[in-house]
Amino acid sequence: MKISARNQLAGTVKRVVPGAVNSEVAIEIGNGIEIVAIITSDSVERLGLAPGKRAHAIVKASDVLVGTD
Repeated sequence: MKISARNQLAGTVKRVVPGAVNSEVAIEIGNGIEIVAIITSDSVERLGLAPGKRAHAIVKASDVLVGTD
């Protein structure tokens, strides 16, 4: 896989919650930490995402929100 984004977190799909248009995908990246994304259901099918499959969460730096308490 070649991609320009440098923020890549490898892990394993923990769950997929299907929806009519979008689906929720949780990727466990280690130590019980999960990254959760909402992607199209078509993409879930095209990528063959299912629990146990290896996947990468790719974070584009310009699309990260930062907050404080």
